[in-house]
Amino acid sequence: MVEIQMFSGEKSKYLSEKIASSYGKSLGKSEVFRFSDGEMQPEIHESVRGNYVFLIQSTFAPSENLMELLLLIDAAKRASAGYITAVIPFFGYARQDRKDKPRVPISAKLIANLIEAAGANRIMTMDLHADQIQGFFDIPVDHLTSETIFIPHLKKLDLSNTLFASPDVGGVKRARSYAKYFKKDLVICDKYRERANEVAGMTVIGEVKGMDVILVDDMCDTAGTLCRAANIIMDKGAKSVRAICTHPVLSGKAFDNINNSKLQELIVCDTIPLKEKSDKVKVLSTAKLFADAIRNTHEHKSISALFVG
Repeated sequence: MVEIQMFSGEKSKYLSEKIASSYGKSLGKSEVFRFSDGEMQPEIHESVRGNYVFLIQSTFAPSENLMELLLLIDAAKRASAGYITAVIPFFGYARQDRKDKPRVPISAKLIANLIEAAGANRIMTMDLHADQIQGFFDIPVDHLTSETIFIPHLKKLDLSNTLFASPDVGGVKRARSYAKYFKKDLVICDKYRERANEVAGMTVIGEVKGMDVILVDDMCDTAGTLCRAANIIMDKGAKSVRAICTHPVLSGKAFDNINNSKLQELIVCDTIPLKEKSDKVKVLSTAKLFADAIRNTHEHKSISALFVG
């Protein structure tokens, strides 16, 4: 079988090392040289000719992380790698997946085009902000789900008095999946915005009094929506509110919002490194899931066999 090699971008090395260790290999040797003006030149220090190459890098801010991934892909292609998979635990710019008003970009499609143009043969990612982004690619996309991470953790909790909630209408499908799996009820928080990252109003649809509520979302940016939903749910008589969220973007005043909210706990994955610590934020590792997915890809086995439910 063709040899497998894994390389990492600088900002995702904390996760890449855990993925490689879980797989049973060491990360390949690479480094990023920077010119005095900040221009990057990634260098791969091992032969990749004819091999299966997995390049691991989340494309969270700054956009330098995306640029580094593109340059790594190009370097591997020009070094005659046999098959290149871009492993992107967090796929940035995924929130702009359509034209919702005149004269705006469809950024997720542009990023897909750039990754393909750089030379990737396959994409592996987790919990895209919108499932249809898979269709922006003309190469295979392995779309992993964090349910495989969160469900075993939730099973350790007392769920006898639990219901699930979506913090907005757009996340109903995601929250319903958990409610269906655990055979629990679902409530919805209906919000509206006057501008990006700022919730103007919110209404809870459903009865939460006396219940332990689990909010479900794919990413947490400023935490404004999650915290507002948690506060409103508690004001309506809920016993407790915790949240599960795949990607901890946690920008701006996110940690202040979380620490000052009525959220009991925010459970996230390690697709993005935390900017600071909080007693309310618990991190679960995705390393084994990505390692297993990489192994199944290399051995031409099913990826969906790794999913829960």
